Amino acid sequence: MTHVDTLGRPLRNLRISVTDRCNLRCQYCMPEEEYVWLPREDLLTFEEVSALVDVFADLGVDKVRLTGGEPLLRRDLPRLVRLLAAKPRIRDLAITTNGVLLAEQARALYEAGLHRVTVSLDTLRPERFKALTRRDTHARVLEGIQEVQRLGWKGLKLDSVVVRGTNDDELLDLIAYGKRTGAEVRFIEYMDVGGATLWSMDKVISRTEILARVEGRYGKIEPVIDESTAPADRYILPDGTIFGIISSTTAPFCRSCDRSRLTADGMWYLCLYAKTGTDLRGPLRAGASPDALKSFIVPTWQRRADRGAEERLALVDRTPLVQIGELKKDPHLEMHTRGG
Repeated sequence: MTHVDTLGRPLRNLRISVTDRCNLRCQYCMPEEEYVWLPREDLLTFEEVSALVDVFADLGVDKVRLTGGEPLLRRDLPRLVRLLAAKPRIRDLAITTNGVLLAEQARALYEAGLHRVTVSLDTLRPERFKALTRRDTHARVLEGIQEVQRLGWKGLKLDSVVVRGTNDDELLDLIAYGKRTGAEVRFIEYMDVGGATLWSMDKVISRTEILARVEGRYGKIEPVIDESTAPADRYILPDGTIFGIISSTTAPFCRSCDRSRLTADGMWYLCLYAKTGTDLRGPLRAGASPDALKSFIVPTWQRRADRGAEERLALVDRTPLVQIGELKKDPHLEMHTRGG
């Protein structure tokens, strides 16, 4: 049975953070030096994640994406992939990774049954990568992408957060790199969520501007018509290359958003911009049955009216969503905890 919210959006798409830890410190996501981490004993075990996915699958979820933090930091992640890949109702099982550990883990994940990989890649320039992430691991990210190629693993996507004055001069280079690696590049507008405490509207490169810049090089761009709730609007260049733009900041897609998010410690959030979530770990560890868990999940989804990005767009004085003081009090507000 399909369960819908107040806007008719189905419960279909679950993003699961497996850890809040990350091995990069990207300026647009984790600009501070110190963080409050989730207690390790609070993290869901792989068996608990699997049990919750079964409950969500009963309610109509058929797409699962593993996120973080950096998910490849979670020990023995291929074991979780095997558990989830064995569920026939999950027709799309993907991961989003920064790629630093991908070269050494790609084969194990592929053989465990992971369907697709998305790698975050904001720049092709090693020195710029180091300035942006405060880590010197750019070559390892590219090695990870090359390993996905070597495995013949289809469906690779490269996500690039575009920030004015930081990497917006690399749009065409990234598209060319996507062609060479057989990957679909997706440009993401800089968003004012979680730990984006340095965010300001003047740093946002809009979908309109991205299209204008790419069209200036390649000529006429046509939209790809998809029957999909995926966040990216997809476009095709005259040479057949397809790329995407996720315009959450300037042209939100809230009214078709079927995504919800489960943190590594079992908090369930209905919107990237939500300040509060629903604790599923507590009832699960207290022995709640699948039906009892559904009694938490179904009415919560049916009441869902979240349109976080649309509401942010309507603000006259738009500043970062969360200030540093709030983040230190509640780490669940961080993007690296919630899993973008």
